Amino acid sequence: MPIQIAPLTEAYFNQVIHLGNLVHGEGYLDNAMMSEIAAKGYKADVNANFIALLDNQVIGFRLTYAPQSWQVDKWCSPELWPVDAGKLCYFKCNTVAEQHRGKGIGKALLQASINATRLQGAVGGISHLWKQSPDNAAVGYFSKAGGKLIKAHAHRWNNNPDHPDYICVLCGKDCQCTAWEMLLLF
Repeated sequence: MPIQIAPLTEAYFNQVIHLGNLVHGEGYLDNAMMSEIAAKGYKADVNANFIALLDNQVIGFRLTYAPQSWQVDKWCSPELWPVDAGKLCYFKCNTVAEQHRGKGIGKALLQASINATRLQGAVGGISHLWKQSPDNAAVGYFSKAGGKLIKAHAHRWNNNPDHPDYICVLCGKDCQCTAWEMLLLF
């Protein structure tokens, strides 16, 4: 059976949470976060969140906030962006199960979110990519898609109120990982 890219629905929240916590670290996602993330992905009856399925099992996901449904925070550098924040979506997270990496799934999930956010009015998207991801794959695939580095942010996920119980798979509770703030224009 081929891999299927489909809009994220509540029926798959538990599988997404499990995969996200496995890849990124315990406490990365939970039910409350998933409900909030899902709501931020909707605009104009278009869902910008997608999953990759194989035999009805989630093997990857892309979580994306619709334009104007996310807030610029201290980790954002809008003064360096060539586009107003209101015209940008926010690419929150792209995750693929280890055994399925390198097959174009991340690229397909990103493209599905780009297509959806274009319908929502976006002309680009901002993301904070995990520089320490396995083989720096997060930055690599986003760069290949046309993403440009805006700024590096050390300790991005350390004591983050968005993820208060987060335990990094590399650093433990004292996460020292760097986020690359990147911009992708469509």
